[in-house]
Amino acid sequence: MTYRVLLADDQALLRGAFRMLLESAGDITVAGEAGDGREAVRLARELRPDVVVMDIRMPEVDGLAATAEICADPDLRDTRVLILTTYETDEHVARALRAGAGGFIGKGIGAEELADAVRTIAAGDTLLSPAATRSLVARFLATPDDPPAGESERLALLTPREREMVALVATGLSNQEIAERMFLSPFTVRAHVQRAMTKLEARDRAQLVVVAYRTGLARVTP
Repeated sequence: MTYRVLLADDQALLRGAFRMLLESAGDITVAGEAGDGREAVRLARELRPDVVVMDIRMPEVDGLAATAEICADPDLRDTRVLILTTYETDEHVARALRAGAGGFIGKGIGAEELADAVRTIAAGDTLLSPAATRSLVARFLATPDDPPAGESERLALLTPREREMVALVATGLSNQEIAERMFLSPFTVRAHVQRAMTKLEARDRAQLVVVAYRTGLARVTP
């Protein structure tokens, strides 16, 4: 399988470096490049990439605003956003998650890690580590704005096993780690998580984490 990527960064030199790193992986191709958020949204709608690798600080429209617009577009439901930035602040991570981003990583990442990040995001998973999930989601998402109408009611649609899976996802565990902890196969875990995402109308695992904390299914651990 070949993953199609759209690069959004206002520095052409960095876009060129990221293109070289990604395309050296063999199974990733860069379908386009954008120099600002507005162009990123336009090209995402035109090219329909699997993943948009998005910087935050860009002219005209920044990466967070562009992420929110892409993630809110029903025609781009299959397009995931990976935030790649030097500004790894708590506030930026929280805003990126709320906007619908599937992952958040720093620009100091290596070539192999970047390629793996694209594959992970394309598969609908999130890149937030357990530590990042606990600290960032606890701080910003445990006391958010009022949840969307009907979100708490949808929580009642989950089976006990699905609720358990969502709570574990909210700690930052991967499907493999959950499978090992619950003595299940990764396929079974993925099936439970996917059904929970459908019932809760979560776009991806990052959104599932948001819902888990917003509805109280997952709670802050001191």
